[in-house]
Amino acid sequence: MLRIFNSLARQKQDFAPIRPGEVRMYVCGMTVYDFCHLGHARVMVVFDVVRRWLRASGLRVKYVRNITDIDDKIIRRAAESGERVAALTARFIRAMEEDLAALGVQPPDHEPRATQYVPQMLELIGRLEARRLAYQSPSGDVNFAVRRFPGYGKLSGKSLDELRAGERVEIDRAKDDPLDFVLWKRSKPGEPTWESRWGAGRPGWHIECSAMSCALLGEHFDIHGGGQDLQFPHHENEIAQSEGASGRPFVNYWMHNGFVRVDEEKMSKSLGNFFLIRDVLRRYDAEVVRFFILRAHYRSPLNYSDAHLDDARQSLTRLYTALKGAARATAGIDWEEPRAQRFRAAMDDDFGTPEAVAVLFELANDVNRGHAQFSGLLRALGGILGILQRDAADFLRAGPAGGLGDAEIAARIEARLAARKAKNYAEADRIRRELEQTGVVLEDSAQGTTWRRA
Repeated sequence: MLRIFNSLARQKQDFAPIRPGEVRMYVCGMTVYDFCHLGHARVMVVFDVVRRWLRASGLRVKYVRNITDIDDKIIRRAAESGERVAALTARFIRAMEEDLAALGVQPPDHEPRATQYVPQMLELIGRLEARRLAYQSPSGDVNFAVRRFPGYGKLSGKSLDELRAGERVEIDRAKDDPLDFVLWKRSKPGEPTWESRWGAGRPGWHIECSAMSCALLGEHFDIHGGGQDLQFPHHENEIAQSEGASGRPFVNYWMHNGFVRVDEEKMSKSLGNFFLIRDVLRRYDAEVVRFFILRAHYRSPLNYSDAHLDDARQSLTRLYTALKGAARATAGIDWEEPRAQRFRAAMDDDFGTPEAVAVLFELANDVNRGHAQFSGLLRALGGILGILQRDAADFLRAGPAGGLGDAEIAARIEARLAARKAKNYAEADRIRRELEQTGVVLEDSAQGTTWRRA
């Protein structure tokens, strides 16, 4: 049975869908005012694998991942660049789609944009006001009254007094209480605006996800995911809004992936220590980056460095080397096979990808020892993680290699072959060494000479 670490319960729990055989899952997506960095890559890859495993387990999955396309940061960036907000968000949505496609992240079943769900947000705010959980302040903003919702703090595990003393609490004298958070912002000159019964304005950040998730998945659904940094205040506020409006439980299982860290500090734009996905992909194959993310458990910190990515590249190369020359298997996975059982046990234990990857290396070792029949299982189990689906030779030849293209490498191999036929072994060895210095490894066999990137 699948067990998931539920952030709300602070422990692993057996997973039981609300509707038998069906899983409804919502994950907080990007705020599109800039390019995606590796922290964003992690959350996208993690929940891509969660969905893949749920489906591999025979469950129907309805996966929703939103796009925030209206926000203070978006408005500020559009003003700085002299763009319309819609043009700026469209540009970064295209960039996000390119990055995620490169990483093998499958599109969600629904990808709602906040600006498409403003009527649902206004309806939700109205319900909260009717229940006396929302009020309009003298500034014109509509705020959520935190102290009127009895369960506030249950996700973060913090009391109201602890939250009141926290540094992250915004001080606004127009609020009844400093803990209260905005649901509807009164519009300022030059900002995008929508009409409402509280006056012209735009939605606050937190209300967006409550409205979109409830509209597409219902008021009570199975899994809500996102980065650890969203646990408070964003997800805490989602619970308060959603349960405050409906009077019923919101989400059964909350999942949060750990931070990406650089030099023991969280990767973030505020610290200036972030790495854009597209910049990393100029130096590393996208599948290597995905594999790097999956080698760590999703709840653990992920330490970024070139050395760790180089190690991931070498490890993935070992797996692809085992698949070199292997035929593509068409049969399904035999889940009675011992390694397949261990793979399933790893994934059923809170999506334990490090242990699942270890099983792949066991299979690769068997293939390398001459048990070619395991190559199909290796590729099939890798497919569940979104890796090992390319032609092995293509992967082994991919990536930078001292600026040499395939045609140049082929020409040097031909020159080496000619030198060997002429018994000029010194020249043949020189060409081999020259290619090795540019990161190209030659492999001689009875069938001829092949090559791969080091």
